[in-house]
Amino acid sequence: MKSANLLTCIAAAVTIGLVGGCAVGPDYQRPTGPGVSAYTPTPLPPHTVEAPAATGESQRFVAGGAVERQWWRALGSPRLDALVDRSLQANPTLAAARATLRQAEEVYAARSGSTLYPQVDANLGGQRQRFDPGASGQAGAAREFSLYHAGVDVRYTFDAAGGNRRALEALAARVDQQRFQVEGARLMLAANIVTTAVTEARLAAQVEVTEAILASQESQLRLTRERQRLGQAAPDEALALQTQVEQTRAGIPLLRQQRQQNEHLLAVLVGQAPGSGGLPAIALAELTLPVDLPLAVPSELVRLRPDIQAAEAMLQAANAEYGVAVAKLYPQLNLSANLGSQSLTTGALFGSGSAIWNLVGQLTQPLFNPGLPAEKRAALAAFEAAAANYRVVVLEALRNVADVLRALDNDAQRLAALAVADAAARGFLASIERRYGLGAASYVELLIARQQAQQTSLTLIEARAARLVDSAAFYQAMGGGMLNAAGTVARSSPTDGL
Repeated sequence: MKSANLLTCIAAAVTIGLVGGCAVGPDYQRPTGPGVSAYTPTPLPPHTVEAPAATGESQRFVAGGAVERQWWRALGSPRLDALVDRSLQANPTLAAARATLRQAEEVYAARSGSTLYPQVDANLGGQRQRFDPGASGQAGAAREFSLYHAGVDVRYTFDAAGGNRRALEALAARVDQQRFQVEGARLMLAANIVTTAVTEARLAAQVEVTEAILASQESQLRLTRERQRLGQAAPDEALALQTQVEQTRAGIPLLRQQRQQNEHLLAVLVGQAPGSGGLPAIALAELTLPVDLPLAVPSELVRLRPDIQAAEAMLQAANAEYGVAVAKLYPQLNLSANLGSQSLTTGALFGSGSAIWNLVGQLTQPLFNPGLPAEKRAALAAFEAAAANYRVVVLEALRNVADVLRALDNDAQRLAALAVADAAARGFLASIERRYGLGAASYVELLIARQQAQQTSLTLIEARAARLVDSAAFYQAMGGGMLNAAGTVARSSPTDGL
């Protein structure tokens, strides 16, 4: 009966400890959104200009639209999609971030299990003792006996001030922070794959055009040397052309080196050694330009970007850790109990009259501990630092979006001008070719016109690639579809993105 009463008291006390009391320290309040309605000081056009060239479509900014989680599929390349999906499975940096997230989740589970609920241990033991009555002033010979014990120990610390709850709140925020960091790593990896693939396609096209320019210049140099041999050209003309030829030739290895380094980077991003090979070569022509770009307002952006959400999780953790420091200044009540049986023989261990129990309660109140106020002040300073860091991250995110929006607008204008220049250069080349066919233009004039058209084409390739790269940067700046349809963080998995 006494044992039952003891267990009832313990259960009642634990229930009160779980549901009673309030956590000291300020409750976390989410920061307000940015107090601006636009990203740039001057309004952006509703859409970019259109260019008469590949990837020259006009891009529209759709206010309030949602970014697809697999946003890279908007570029329309199945081989690019396969590369990104493969990297999301095999990239070791992303795998390390996911493992760190699992570690944080298990640390939280372990801490919550040891603080929210009582600790219960079962014990069973036996000992052999020799007792000498003379040692206590009694008569008689020494005796030897065995003592057996079985019981259950219960320990619980009442969270009256809420310090444990604040500590768990801080750990939960750290878990969220790590989850957002996984989202950020996933987003950065996808953007790096797209950027690297587009860059490789650009470099491949530029190498091809530069080799064609070199061949045209070499033909012009041979013709000039023949004219020099016949006395129709000065030696300086041939030397000037040779200088131009060698300068063009020297630029080709540089482009090849950039492409090779880009291939090595792409292999590592996919999670394989550079020497493994087997990666698909993506051509610039197979990539399409996304036309509709979902643009979130600044107040929504702070809920969409993983870097901002991670900074906010750090802020919440700092707020909770301040509460932990405050709770240390309050009393702490520890309760422990033991219910068991003790006897001289194993047969009588659970018999009548062998039951033993004890209940211990201890209340501790710090009276003189100069370190505790210092811990409180340090925690407050850490919170202020986290708040300042959050503001920095938000401002940098706004700047990032503003830069990308301006880049998209300027890219479109640059491509439009280059497309006109390319059309004019091709038109001039066609005119020279007709005149050359009629004998009204020299072969040298034809070669010069061909080089001009090729040089313009070289610049046009770079402008086309820039629009694709900056479109990928836009999706990254918008958070890359971090939130799912329910508005919560999408949990990552080994097959994330597939």
